[in-house]
Amino acid sequence: MGLEHFMNEAISPWLKEEGPDSDIVMSSRIRLARNLDGVSFPLIANEKQLEEILYFVEKEFNQRSYASYSDFEFLRLSELKQIQKQALVEKHLISPHLIERSDNAAVLISKNEQVSIMVNEEDHIRAQLYFPGFQLERALKESFQIDDWLEEKLDFAFDEKFGYLTTCPTNVGTGMRASVMMHLPALAITSRLNRMVPAINQIGLVVRGLYGEGSEARGNIFQISNQVTLGRSEEDIIEDLNGIVQKLIEQEREVRQNLVQETPIELENKIYRSLGTLKYSRIIESKEAAQCLSDVRLGIDLGFIHNIPRSILNELVVLTQPAFLQQYAKKRLSASERDIFRASLIRERLTLEEKEE
Repeated sequence: MGLEHFMNEAISPWLKEEGPDSDIVMSSRIRLARNLDGVSFPLIANEKQLEEILYFVEKEFNQRSYASYSDFEFLRLSELKQIQKQALVEKHLISPHLIERSDNAAVLISKNEQVSIMVNEEDHIRAQLYFPGFQLERALKESFQIDDWLEEKLDFAFDEKFGYLTTCPTNVGTGMRASVMMHLPALAITSRLNRMVPAINQIGLVVRGLYGEGSEARGNIFQISNQVTLGRSEEDIIEDLNGIVQKLIEQEREVRQNLVQETPIELENKIYRSLGTLKYSRIIESKEAAQCLSDVRLGIDLGFIHNIPRSILNELVVLTQPAFLQQYAKKRLSASERDIFRASLIRERLTLEEKEE
């Protein structure tokens, strides 16, 4: 299968599917942090120990399958170009931190890209599983099964009192981070989300940007996740996150309808201006593209725009990122060249979609 399989498409196969509440929740993710028993954690392990882990994981799991997650591909980051590694980050298949550890790091990715297992990141194993839309319970159930599959070959560090042992103290316990990616343009436009964030933080959850910690919330896309795992069961964490996500969905839908009723012309103007920008611009920066894509996505969800499927917007969110743009162009581009190529690519994609209609 090889690296090319993961570079051919900007959007992962699973993300092309519709899930519950897909108009607001783009994806649900469960990530499990695990370390091998009796082995130094990655931050203090020597190169020989890290290499032994890579060798063992490759031997036991490369080209293996589990349930519907088939043909796991083992990719050593030391064998990838920088732009290829960044493209994997833009697809959420690896973390930026894994790139920093490229000399002794790798990732296992299932053919449908729904499961990726990072090796020698902050922890020996960081396995993540995605589902389209709002499906945290299903993701949790299947992540347990993936965890059991890994544990058939790997002996994880576990303490009866503290739970799974991890490099970062905030992950000790379940070692689980649950998160949802949400498109919240109405709450962002009206600044209501800013007022809700402190309350979300108070119950141990955090609101971040598209690429998690330290990333900017461009295009009104936000990641909501738990911060603490110690002393809480996986079910407790999911229950808290579910409750907040449900409230955000309700609030977003309510504010969207208020905007439609109270300022319909202004809202429609904003949406179609953004559509015009995407369809006719010759130069567009990533930040402006993200905002316009958000507006058009909102127009699709509200029924203003009918001839563009939501999946195209999901694709363009990734395809217009710097590394994937250059991967698609098959050459390095300067910042100004990326802005020109980004505009051309968006025009081409939207025109093709309209022709198909």
